[in-house]
Amino acid sequence: MRIGVFICHCGTNIAGTVDSRGLAERAAELKDVVHSEDLMYTCSEPGQAAIQRAIKELGLTRVVVAACSPHMHEVTFRRCVEEAGLNPWLFEMANIREHCSWIHTDMEKATEKAYEIVKMAVAKVRVAEPLFSEEVDVNKDVLVIGGGVAGIQTALDLADAGLKVTIVERRSTIGGVMAQLDKTFPTIDCSACILTPRMVDAAHHENIAIMAYSEVDRVSGYVGNFKVDIRRKAAMVDWTKCIGCELCMQKCPSQAPDVFNSGLAETKAIYIPFPQAVPKRAVIQTEYCRWFQQGKCRVCERVCPAGAIDYEQKEEIVQRDFGAIVMATGLDVFPWQEHYPQYGGGQIQDVISGLQYERMLNASGPTGGHVHRLSNHEEPKTVVFIQCVGSRDESVGRPYCSSVCCMYTAKQAILTKSHCGMDTEVYVFYIDIRAAGKGYEEFVKRAQTEYDVKYVRGRVSKLYEEGGKVMVRGVDTLLGEQVEVPADLVVLASGITSADGASSLAQTLNISYDEYGFYKESHPKLRPVETNTAGVFLAGACQSPKDIPTSVAQASGTAAKVLVLLAKDKLKTSPLIATVDQSRCVSCWKCLNVCPFSAPEKQELRDGSTKSHVIETVCQGCGICVATCPVNCISLKGFTTDSVIDQIEEVLLA
Repeated sequence: MRIGVFICHCGTNIAGTVDSRGLAERAAELKDVVHSEDLMYTCSEPGQAAIQRAIKELGLTRVVVAACSPHMHEVTFRRCVEEAGLNPWLFEMANIREHCSWIHTDMEKATEKAYEIVKMAVAKVRVAEPLFSEEVDVNKDVLVIGGGVAGIQTALDLADAGLKVTIVERRSTIGGVMAQLDKTFPTIDCSACILTPRMVDAAHHENIAIMAYSEVDRVSGYVGNFKVDIRRKAAMVDWTKCIGCELCMQKCPSQAPDVFNSGLAETKAIYIPFPQAVPKRAVIQTEYCRWFQQGKCRVCERVCPAGAIDYEQKEEIVQRDFGAIVMATGLDVFPWQEHYPQYGGGQIQDVISGLQYERMLNASGPTGGHVHRLSNHEEPKTVVFIQCVGSRDESVGRPYCSSVCCMYTAKQAILTKSHCGMDTEVYVFYIDIRAAGKGYEEFVKRAQTEYDVKYVRGRVSKLYEEGGKVMVRGVDTLLGEQVEVPADLVVLASGITSADGASSLAQTLNISYDEYGFYKESHPKLRPVETNTAGVFLAGACQSPKDIPTSVAQASGTAAKVLVLLAKDKLKTSPLIATVDQSRCVSCWKCLNVCPFSAPEKQELRDGSTKSHVIETVCQGCGICVATCPVNCISLKGFTTDSVIDQIEEVLLA
């Protein structure tokens, strides 16, 4: 046994708190350590060359690098030792930066703690055994979950590269939130004019299949070989026959809330969300349909020229195989009515959200682009915008910035002047302005100067009705005085939240998400579009609030990462997998119940008994089965019980 230990200075990141040189000298005295040295940057080319040189010249059989988090450079060092002829799984990384130097100020204590961490790493690598990866075939098809602008862009890039892509969208049409917008900042160009051609391109692309009005129900398998159950919801309309003529909508006598128009108008029980919908197919909302609620009507069936109405249609589960999955589930708007009673809690008619105002401004919206008060349908003479409603506000559990609110408010303020006249008084109450994109700062300045939008720095404390007006009471922190503005219409810049159901979908795919429901990337700097589950990627606002250009840019970056993954005909599996000692298995099947990847299976032995067996290509090495097994007959390669006990003893018995 010949172990080499390499201690990193990491500039002053480690050496500023830990005596790296002294630590290397002490590590040299540990059992089986034949070489120990400190390096300024172990991850640098000279640092890796020093490790490889020591392996070859000194015949090292095990290597420990004490540096930063394994999330940063474990792959780097495994590759390094493998190039020097050492099995990569005979390497161990000790984290003395995040776990030690960064959280301490006392050098003596930090150095002592770092020594204990190195001792444990040496104890673990001492009993390590060489592990070997296996190769599995790769399915080249890709699943994109979400049909917003990010999902569409990812799908088009992948399809143009020759891969088969399936877009699964839970609504009856692709397009996402961008389809609801009127104009985009900072160019004030038509949102639909940008998006609709991309929607049509996706629908007509030979390599793209769109499964709208569908949801992902179950995911099993592993990178390169995912099995996905997709639930196709019952539209009560045969989409293979429907021609999107809208005659059924025109004749339907039943009203229903119009979600696409943010509740500003009503639609029909059978509906197509908007004229440019892709696919343009009707859906019956059974909870509002007279036939399903009262057993009478069937008008849509009688008037449909294509005979597409199917009242007996049932949900169905479709199973597909994919090599990679892209999460592009988009965003939702913060439900301000539930959290801001001081703004009327949704009871004041002339207080609306930013998305509602978008639909009002839109020429194809419920008002035909005419801006008016909801209380009396008169054109407003004073419009007030309130920023940061549901973002940067810890009182409602949303401390993060929603990224786009400052800009879409400036856009809407400019459009208000265009729609209602330049003499319309427009106020914006803000905390501070965040305009970091290309041309964004100039755009806000344009609103203030060319369009005379009055920006008031301060929060609004209360909205109330008085004399036919909405009284906006707040404070101007620049002038140091309270202000009160009688408004005809108040628009709340409601923030961005994760999409409804995002967290449950994350659990289905075994990916991480934060406390707000946004999906977490594998590494914020080095792997910003990958997740902790190999083969699952992120695109757009499902990761964090983003504007359209950023979402599109990330979508193309995600497509590039997927192409890199699927460029290979075979993938190497991780050897860190669970194994079962079947001689000790009591067939309790607890491992089958807890495994999120369905890796354990029942295996019949020659003696007729049935024991647990782990499918190696499916196992992801999470270790849940190891912790659950009541008789400890399951072990995880690379993290054996003996190695863990050796680490503990190294510290406690020293």
